[in-house]
Amino acid sequence: MANVRVERTEDGGFRAVNGRGAEVRIGGGKDDGVFSPVELLLAAVGGCNIVTVEPLTAQRGHRLLRLAMTVESEKVEPNKLGPVTVTYDVEVPSEKADEVFRAVAGRVHDKYCTVSRSLGEGTEVKLEMSPPDETESD
Repeated sequence: MANVRVERTEDGGFRAVNGRGAEVRIGGGKDDGVFSPVELLLAAVGGCNIVTVEPLTAQRGHRLLRLAMTVESEKVEPNKLGPVTVTYDVEVPSEKADEVFRAVAGRVHDKYCTVSRSLGEGTEVKLEMSPPDETESD
């Protein structure tokens, strides 16, 4: 099971923390030095794809000279994204490496990237509310 804790920080900002101690600062789309929630969603799509593509391509004997991507989307409604587009930026050492990369990237996108598949198939998001902590007052 994957989970993160998202919380307000003492300075009024927000952060997401995982159980391994990694932290990402979160804020609005106009705040400096933080990711917006939509940017984190796009980063999750890109991260899921790239961390899966790279080792699979290398295992097939083709280390890419450059491997990067841009992930983008536009809002189609005030609170809804349209299609997410992943654009790879690669430099390959050979034509064969390009063939392998394209085949691997296609399979990863279609079958192995949990984030892309979940978005594409419309994974349900449930809301649960825990009971409030009550403090004693005099």
